[in-house]
Amino acid sequence: MRIGEFATAEGGAVGSMRDGKLDQKFLLQGDDDSPNNYLLNVGLTGSGGWGTPRHRHNFDQIRYVLKGRYPAAPHKIMDEGSVAYFPESVHYGPQDRPEGLEMMVIQFGGASGAGFLSTPRREAANEALKAKGEFKSGVFTWVDEKGQKHNMDGAAACYEEATGRKMVLAKPRYDDVIMMDPDSYDWIETGRPGVYSKLLGTFTERNTKMSFIKVEAGATYNTGSRSQVDVLFMSKGNITVEGKTYGDKTALELTPSDAPVDIKANEESLFFVVTLPKF
Repeated sequence: MRIGEFATAEGGAVGSMRDGKLDQKFLLQGDDDSPNNYLLNVGLTGSGGWGTPRHRHNFDQIRYVLKGRYPAAPHKIMDEGSVAYFPESVHYGPQDRPEGLEMMVIQFGGASGAGFLSTPRREAANEALKAKGEFKSGVFTWVDEKGQKHNMDGAAACYEEATGRKMVLAKPRYDDVIMMDPDSYDWIETGRPGVYSKLLGTFTERNTKMSFIKVEAGATYNTGSRSQVDVLFMSKGNITVEGKTYGDKTALELTPSDAPVDIKANEESLFFVVTLPKF
């Protein structure tokens, strides 16, 4: 088990391949060489907002709005508390994040097995590309040795610079972003006193899942065993794990090799759970 806390997590601003100001805290990161590599961050949009053109990625993303409203596209608005699944290869945007928007985002390798490029590698590529071209409005522009001008999506340009490979996008498994309103789901008893769950959905042939767990004050949630990696994000509450106390915006990684552990809720605590694809 690994635990990341918001207060002590490393942070930084999103690179200049996009427009505006977006500060992030990186709570947990996976293994760069694994198809299950991931990054869980909490982002806060700064002065002037932050935007991207319409684009797509070769990895999966899940967003959970903590504060404010998020326009994922002109007619797709996520309200506070809502969740959305952005599958690999599916277009979304243009997005225009307003100042003050706070959102948890987890990016991870999708069902195709293409993996996820880590933030350090992406930002190193970003810096290298700025030496030969320019990022503007989410697009990387450069002039080749023959004097010909080229435009490429900024994220794709960083991927190709970092890996030395063309970005290959799998055939989309879905035709659009999948948006979910957790308030429309009922809490289900788990058989453990004071512990309730909501399964939002299961996706792709690799069994990617999104759910919530609520633990009432004084109750204990035992993590049990699992066959896939679970990443938990506590959006509110206060817990004690193995003698240490944690507050809200704490993330926990549980792998199939981790032993069961007790999570005691010192006050009502809410966890958003992402089960990563099974490879």
